[in-house]
Amino acid sequence: MAQSSFSFFAERRIYSVSEINAAIRETLESDFADVWVEGEISNFRPAPSGHLYFTLKDAQAQLKSVFFRQDARLLRFKPADGMAVLARGRVSVYEVRGEYQLYVELLEPLGAGALQLAFEQLKKKLAAEGLFDPGRKKPLPLFPRRIGLVTSPRGAVIADMLRILGRRFPGLHIRLYPVPVQGEGAAGKICEALNYFSDSGWSDLLIVGRGGGSLEDLWPFNEESVARAIAACPVPVISAVGHETDFTIADFVADLRAPTPSAAAELAIRSKSEFVELITGWYERLCQALRYQVAVLHRRLTDLGVERVAGSLRRRLNGAGQRTDELDYRLREQVRRRLLETERRLGAAAARLQAQDLRVQLASRRVQIEQLRAAFEPLLQLRLARLRGRLDSLHAQLGHLSPLGVLERGYAIVQDESGRVLRRAAETAPGRGLRVRLHEGRLRAEVWEIESGQEVE
Repeated sequence: MAQSSFSFFAERRIYSVSEINAAIRETLESDFADVWVEGEISNFRPAPSGHLYFTLKDAQAQLKSVFFRQDARLLRFKPADGMAVLARGRVSVYEVRGEYQLYVELLEPLGAGALQLAFEQLKKKLAAEGLFDPGRKKPLPLFPRRIGLVTSPRGAVIADMLRILGRRFPGLHIRLYPVPVQGEGAAGKICEALNYFSDSGWSDLLIVGRGGGSLEDLWPFNEESVARAIAACPVPVISAVGHETDFTIADFVADLRAPTPSAAAELAIRSKSEFVELITGWYERLCQALRYQVAVLHRRLTDLGVERVAGSLRRRLNGAGQRTDELDYRLREQVRRRLLETERRLGAAAARLQAQDLRVQLASRRVQIEQLRAAFEPLLQLRLARLRGRLDSLHAQLGHLSPLGVLERGYAIVQDESGRVLRRAAETAPGRGLRVRLHEGRLRAEVWEIESGQEVE
């Protein structure tokens, strides 16, 4: 009788360290594939690779965490020890050390939003560097001849600024560097525009701005790179971002903040009438100062009672009065010439613009074509008549010279059987066939006899 084997002990399953860590990892990743964890950051360590290592803790426990570079590069704020955050990610095992940890994919600060926190952090950092100090801000030029605009080429913002600048002082040189003003990559394009104006030295004044929007929409103007590009610009910069209640880092760094883009255009340059009033005021103050000086000197001389000195000074005063009149005339003449020159330039610019009108050019070309047609059409008709007469003459000559005309008069063309034209009787022999072409039709014949001798007409 066969005996069956039986054991009171179950068969042992032996794991390697790698196997048990892998099994734990699979279990954790299955049960904790997408979790949110709230805690306080401690032992924060940014690695040269760009990865961020830290521990999340509360009053009773702690959890090691890692934030890899490809996800961490999207952070809008800088994590720090003691900061309360909300982390989203997955729990897994770092098998090399047998430690489980949270692999963070998204990190948000508790309380203030990420963008607001990033705004406050950068504002504090740049303020500590002195980028907001009033002493480093450049005054706006009294009369900027060339104004650079850094904004979107579409929308109401650029239209409003161009309209206001054109109304306040027609004929200004304005150059637009078109940039996106929100979204990914906008900050880089804004920096390119600022660097272009900084390096080219073209403009006397820059306006950087856009219309209103949310904090996310305005964020390119809160980027550190944009702030430093504005601070490094050698010409004055007006920041005109959003509405009056919106504030960005660019507003603090710029030499002047305008509440709106339209207000920036108003602040950029005075109107032409204001300049005229300003010059007139200077002129009146100059005349008043000269008259006052003359009166003071006259009173002093009168008080001294020295007639000779008074006479000499009187002559000097008269000369000064004459020079004052000359200065008055020169100043008026310069103002008049400047105004005339400005009007001439505006007229020339308008003429150049009108000359570029395609409708005017097409009309001018059409008139030229009609003039050429009227001039050459009689000549062409005369030439055609002459050519037609010449053609008729040649046609008549061709008719006279045609072999068909000869055949019509009763002559014939004789050929041998190979098609060779016979001109003499000796070129054939009795018994050979001939081909005879008449005016109408053809004949086949045979030579019976050859008669030699001169032909009889």
